[in-house]
Amino acid sequence: MFEYTKKNKALAIIGGLVLTAVVAVPVMAQRDPAYEAARSSGAIGEKPDGYLGYVTSPSPAIKALVEDINIKRKAAYTRKAQETNSTVEQFAFTSGCNLIMRTVPGEKYQTPAGTWNTRDSSDPVRDSRCP
Repeated sequence: MFEYTKKNKALAIIGGLVLTAVVAVPVMAQRDPAYEAARSSGAIGEKPDGYLGYVTSPSPAIKALVEDINIKRKAAYTRKAQETNSTVEQFAFTSGCNLIMRTVPGEKYQTPAGTWNTRDSSDPVRDSRCP
């Protein structure tokens, strides 16, 4: 029981800190018209693990774009995980929770079950462990 509480408290703390860590990468990526077009067309979406995923079969350009963003995200997660004394996976998961919550209607996100949903005006389906 104590371990469960300790783990959830750590995830909540990470959740608070993760917003500052992941804002820079998405904000910079959103300046790229190709990124915006891929998101708005539903070709890519946010995954619960904190990374972007392919909703449809990607073109080479979209694949390169997503791989570049995911590499940058992993580097940011790695830095912040070290600063917060957590694992990269914990930090990435909490980031995924927040990034999915920040999707806007029309954008795609992956549910905990692995299916791709299109965000509507309601809250997205997120993992029950999300802070």
